[in-house]
Amino acid sequence: MTHHDRPRSRRKPDSARDTSQPDAWTFFRQWLRNPRAMAALSPSSRQLAKLMIDQLPEGARHIVELGGGTGVITQALLEHGIEPARLLVVELNEELHQLLHQRFPEVRVVCGDAQELKSIVTDGGFAEGERVDAVVSGLGMLSMSRATQRAILSGVFAVLGKRGRFIQFTYGPASPLSRELLNELGLQGQRVGVAWLNVPPATVYVYTRNP
Repeated sequence: MTHHDRPRSRRKPDSARDTSQPDAWTFFRQWLRNPRAMAALSPSSRQLAKLMIDQLPEGARHIVELGGGTGVITQALLEHGIEPARLLVVELNEELHQLLHQRFPEVRVVCGDAQELKSIVTDGGFAEGERVDAVVSGLGMLSMSRATQRAILSGVFAVLGKRGRFIQFTYGPASPLSRELLNELGLQGQRVGVAWLNVPPATVYVYTRNP
């Protein structure tokens, strides 16, 4: 894997240009195969990606993305200045994993389950002993059981630093994580904005540890 001391210029790489239609078809095909495993019918919009990037902690360096999809948010993270070697993308769907791996060869892209995030980060040597600054998620939390949500959140906050943030979008009218679950895990959530141009419109929440 190639490591860059500084991020490259923020122009889009050739591999990320003019791919929206093929990406949409790939994403929709995966939804047809397993609608419960996909958060939406179509990839995230650039507006949603920007809204999520805006929630990163100042000076964030090590970022994990859960549910990379076709790479819209991955690309936004790179354009924001996150170094490829300091970005870990976890995608459960094998076809989408292959697409991400081909498009972003310098990024660590793992085909794995978000419930196993702690072992993925630890066993893979990601962040080299440092804590992760933020976890950005496109997972369909609303369709998951409470036990699955608990397992994912436990893994997320096991790798996040003390002031780390879990940034999640949802298509529902309220937080995809219940107040009971958040209280159980010592967490708090804040609604930070809506991407109205996304299809469908998406709301972004930021979850952190209780002070």
